Amino acid sequence: MLDVRRMQVLRAVITSGSITAAARNLGYTPSAISQQLSALEREAGTELLERVGRGVRPTPAGALLSEHAETLSAELAKAEAALAELKAGRTGRVAIRYFATAGASLVPPAIAAVRREHPGVQLDLKLVEPDDPMMDVEAGNADVAITVFPRRTPPGKGVELVHLLDDPYRAVLPKAHPLARKRVLDLTEFAEEPWVGVDGLPGVCRDILDSACASAGFAPNIVVESEDYQTAQGFVAAGIGVGLIPELGLGAQHPGVVVRRIRNPEPARAIHAAVASRAWGHPAVRTLLEAMRAATAKVA
Repeated sequence: MLDVRRMQVLRAVITSGSITAAARNLGYTPSAISQQLSALEREAGTELLERVGRGVRPTPAGALLSEHAETLSAELAKAEAALAELKAGRTGRVAIRYFATAGASLVPPAIAAVRREHPGVQLDLKLVEPDDPMMDVEAGNADVAITVFPRRTPPGKGVELVHLLDDPYRAVLPKAHPLARKRVLDLTEFAEEPWVGVDGLPGVCRDILDSACASAGFAPNIVVESEDYQTAQGFVAAGIGVGLIPELGLGAQHPGVVVRRIRNPEPARAIHAAVASRAWGHPAVRTLLEAMRAATAKVA
């Protein structure tokens, strides 16, 4: 294997015309330059320089390696410049995973901030649902994931959690429901009601609702399931049942429902950004997190 640094020394000798001149330009002793050249000739298996008076000139092999040394030097300079751009956050790629309700409210303003401040950074955005977006970070396929925590298993090694906000659940009732006249409802008031389920698949959100109802002394009587919050509002408006929907999931409120605060207990989803440790120092990731924090302040 040819040593790139020694090839650069060879080029310096050829362009300056002598070992002494090259040593002076490079800040080495002539003896050190000669040692580097001898080592390179052993690597190449052939002579690279020949004496001409007090100077030297390249052999055909020496001229060939000198040309390649020039190309390598240019490529190394490009690599160093590209690395500097990457470290400064002006280039690179950031992969972001999120779930739907976070994508609607938290992600867009954060993406706008990253594009504005780091226009050279490529963004890889993907909606992951019903699976947990954090799994892509744990698998090394994403840099940031917006997720609900605590999950059933702790985050994997190399994942940092940043709390963004607590997203409280709200009671959703048909407009004509007797409880609709109240401004705040105790969760126990839903104990005998038929429910529209909004988190049918096992997971963190379903666990939050089941735990809250258990704390209130009952299990919800779910008569119909909907994994889409807007559709769930339609079922509620039709009088099929009542439901609990997280505030971020309410979106455009259905005209046939009313939304009320719930208490004793008030369930809430703790929404976090899961960040891969390797991406923690990337300026674009820092901008993303700062913008999401700002967005959560507006939501709150």
